[in-house]
Amino acid sequence: MKKITTFLLIIGMMLPGLTTQADEGMWIVNMLNRITMAEMQGMGLNLTAEEIYDINNASLKDAIVRLNGGSCTGEVISSQGLVLTNHHCAYDAIQGFSSTENDYLTDGFFAKAFDQEKHIDDFVISFLVRIDDVTETMLADVTNEMSEDERDSAIGEARKALMTEMNPDGEKELDLKSFYYGNEFYMFEYKTYRDIRLVAAPPESVGKYGGDTDNWMWPRHTGDFSMLRIYSGADNEPADFNENNVPYQP
Repeated sequence: MKKITTFLLIIGMMLPGLTTQADEGMWIVNMLNRITMAEMQGMGLNLTAEEIYDINNASLKDAIVRLNGGSCTGEVISSQGLVLTNHHCAYDAIQGFSSTENDYLTDGFFAKAFDQEKHIDDFVISFLVRIDDVTETMLADVTNEMSEDERDSAIGEARKALMTEMNPDGEKELDLKSFYYGNEFYMFEYKTYRDIRLVAAPPESVGKYGGDTDNWMWPRHTGDFSMLRIYSGADNEPADFNENNVPYQP
């Protein structure tokens, strides 16, 4: 999801007769055509809605990834599956690889070749495949006369039926989310890669962003990054860790 915020403040006492205007919002990427793209482009956006999200063609959604089910995000920045993310998103992995002989947390880590990259156990990276509006199906049996408990029960039954219908063999990775206080529902489908390796991380003194103490302070000078690489089977599809796996090609 992308948040685009424009805030225009005019001091009325200094400029009488003018009003304050504020346009802001957070939108699901498949809803962009429901927004006035012309307004967004007028604010400086150089992409079309299709270049941001397209289920049939390459788009920005194919470069943005979620880590470990959404604990962090990242972006694919090379043709060989290199992912850029924040330092704290790989912190546990860096710490796990550190030892008294190789204190990567303190000194940093930079692999100089593919075979020096370190596989991270139980670490996954997921790509968004598509988003479907399933509101009509989810609310088909909901009425205005229902109590809150009755509504929740009807939605719960609809959820079970829909998940069975859309994923009968259990092979898809689906995530059903409600929005706007339960008035809209969207099904997110993901593809998850399981062989993820640490490529680079700066020393903790450079990369640590400072937590809540520093997070909202500006200016702030921090090398808050780490680099990972997605590995796949020879067919470019997700695979369990194997020395013969190859870098993922977007």
